[in-house]
Amino acid sequence: MRFDRHRLVYLDPARWTEILGGYHAFRAIPIVVDWVAAGYPLIARRALCDDGAGLVPLGLPLPPSLGKQRLALAVPPDAILSDAPPPLLGEAAQAAPAAWQQTIVALVALDSDTRCFGSLAWAHLTSLPYLSATSDLDLVWQVAHAGDTARLVAALARIDADAPMRLDGELVTPMGLAVQWREYAADAAELLAKAADGNRMIGRAEMFA
Repeated sequence: MRFDRHRLVYLDPARWTEILGGYHAFRAIPIVVDWVAAGYPLIARRALCDDGAGLVPLGLPLPPSLGKQRLALAVPPDAILSDAPPPLLGEAAQAAPAAWQQTIVALVALDSDTRCFGSLAWAHLTSLPYLSATSDLDLVWQVAHAGDTARLVAALARIDADAPMRLDGELVTPMGLAVQWREYAADAAELLAKAADGNRMIGRAEMFA
């Protein structure tokens, strides 16, 4: 079982103690012990060589007050109850600082399907203090055509120029290739594309091939 990048994964609370039994250090962190019972998700991550055969690799990002670590776990597929895409930016906006609101309104007006990950997403999903004065706004846009993507990126650059925070994010193609919007905007001939199975350099023309 493999999930797309940024996919949220919800586990069976009845299995969480069993899963943490394999992660002694994590059991010493109260917020982690209570994580699944609180209804919080984990997030899909790339597999590591020591994850164990047949297990699903997941991450659990801690808030800055606990070191801003991303804990790596691997769970049995039958411990998974459901999965979901990252939250829509328009829904997560309620957790954003007041200074961000005007920029978020502009981003949602540009593309109402814009989704967020990173600090804002986790603040929205958990109500925990993930956001700080230096937080970026991490976003995901689904794109399918070069022309539409060029227009989206041009509009993002205009919004970014007046934004009080750094706008980071990925343009994700129907094939699951994710390219940083700033890199795409720079008009580079080759782009770093991220996917569930690893990263690779692609020619710009290959992005929508």
